[in-house]
Amino acid sequence: MKPLEDILIIDLSQFLSAPSATLRLADMGARVIKVERPLTGDICRQLYVSNVILNGESSVFRAINRNKESFQADLKNETDKQRVLKLVEKADILVHNFRPGVIERLGFDYETIQKINPNIIYGEISGYGTEGPWKGKPGQDLLLQSISGLTWINGKGKDGPVPVGLAIADILSGSHLVQGILAALIKKAKTGKGTKVSVSMLESIIDFQFESITTFYHDGGQPTTRPESNSAHAYLGAPYGVYKTKTGYLALAMGAIPFIGELIGCEKLLTYTEVESWFTKRDEIKKIIANHLATDTAEKWLSILEPADVWCAKIMYWDELFEHDGFKVLDMIQKVTMGDGFSYETTRCPIKIDGTYLTSTIGSPALGEHTNSIIKELIS
Repeated sequence: MKPLEDILIIDLSQFLSAPSATLRLADMGARVIKVERPLTGDICRQLYVSNVILNGESSVFRAINRNKESFQADLKNETDKQRVLKLVEKADILVHNFRPGVIERLGFDYETIQKINPNIIYGEISGYGTEGPWKGKPGQDLLLQSISGLTWINGKGKDGPVPVGLAIADILSGSHLVQGILAALIKKAKTGKGTKVSVSMLESIIDFQFESITTFYHDGGQPTTRPESNSAHAYLGAPYGVYKTKTGYLALAMGAIPFIGELIGCEKLLTYTEVESWFTKRDEIKKIIANHLATDTAEKWLSILEPADVWCAKIMYWDELFEHDGFKVLDMIQKVTMGDGFSYETTRCPIKIDGTYLTSTIGSPALGEHTNSIIKELIS
């Protein structure tokens, strides 16, 4: 039995942030009924990150909405709205990610829902919170990365701002919503009372930078100085970075510079005996390491550094990763099947409980696929 079996979630969300949260809750066993507008459904159905189309719709939608049911309803239509509210009456959790003000106009705000179902756990994600001058701005991932300062941590010193090439603000805020909802379920088990759980993408992406922001507040507010080359972290000293070799790239994490110099046969590194110099002379040390590692293969350097317990790794493309035994043993890819029989491969939930991974063979739903069966079961 999965831990959230018999938990019913009504999911009013779309795009990535909150749907990623309900995906994880579904993986844990919850029943997720995804409410979608007629004809178009979740906008993410047509939100393409590439030209990959799976069974007529976006691969992003297929990945993030597997293991859910689709209920078609227009929340501005009174008949449809009442149907959804009847579902809410029976639900344990409601989730949405509308902009502030929209959910109130639709009549699904917390105060209204609490009157219908006093014990419900109400989860919401906004872009920038519900107050302040930014509350109405679109909660789009690249915009959040840009405003939050994250783009100035990536890249080299002379580079412009460099975003992370994933929807990191979306997925982080979704993870935080899951954490809050799970905490609320524990509270409900103890007190019998429901809870409102609110997360904003801005707070999530700021919290993601807690190490660097804490440093900034305690070093007198000095500007963030990225390495001039081989960058992997704006604050960490040498050797932390990515280095080119004759056969691809090598990542080096923390390590004593003279010790690394002895191992790889680089005499120039032996003079940097003071730990402080690994920070104050970071760029010159990295250039020395880069020039030396470029003279031979990644495989040779790994054969020297790994046995000496120096933290390092070869940088892999996905095709190389997927062929490696280290990946294969994880069994991270699962095949899921839609109601019409279409199957596709996607990642599984990374969580293991009592030695068992949380997997499911159910793919994403067709728009409105479960409307009639849900009406018969839960509304009529």
